[in-house]
Amino acid sequence: MKFGVIQFPGSTCDYDCFYALRDVLKVQVDFVWHRETNLESYNGIILPGGFSYGDYLRVGAIARFSPIIKAVKKYSDDGGLVLGICNGFQILLEADLLPGALIKNNYLHFLCRYLYLKVENNSTPYTHLCEKEQVLKIPIAHGEGNYYVDKNTLRELIKNNQIVLRYCDAKGEITPEANPNGSIYNIAAVCNKRGNVLGMMPHPERCVEDCLGSSDGKYIFNSILDFIKKKLNI
Repeated sequence: MKFGVIQFPGSTCDYDCFYALRDVLKVQVDFVWHRETNLESYNGIILPGGFSYGDYLRVGAIARFSPIIKAVKKYSDDGGLVLGICNGFQILLEADLLPGALIKNNYLHFLCRYLYLKVENNSTPYTHLCEKEQVLKIPIAHGEGNYYVDKNTLRELIKNNQIVLRYCDAKGEITPEANPNGSIYNIAAVCNKRGNVLGMMPHPERCVEDCLGSSDGKYIFNSILDFIKKKLNI
């Protein structure tokens, strides 16, 4: 089993993802430079957080034109697992691999802190080891994490069960106060209709060890590993 962590100019959480996979979860992982064009040797792909291309023009807007994105699209079309975290989520949206857009946080402040997420859909490759409505403690770190879709798209997301994680309080209550950035419907993570592409603003790679304040990020990664193992029958 081998994962690829894509590196763009300006990626900053690539080593966090690499460490979580190699040193904590004990699986093989490679860095994949954004100019590469083939991802066939990988069982899972991660687009990490950071500031790809300095966030010029618009977050993720330039990265979507990197050669690797064409390969990511082909990889996802073939059923491969693609996880976009924070800036990686922004890139997936710009590349039309997921619906919606991410705009500036409603108070225009960069936010970096732990918060709580409610598992809305535990039938995805990324959350199937979670209980339905389980509350996860995972940190955020973003300035443009305010997820937006129009009302018709929101209805479609709800209908298709594409909303995977929502911001909540410690008891799992979905409230305006638990929403850190103004995201519509308290949305923290969405998947495509097929379920193999997930974008999330919180950083699971930053909470895979108890010494970090939480190890709930392992629910996401262990779900991915378990899904792939069953798929490969290993």
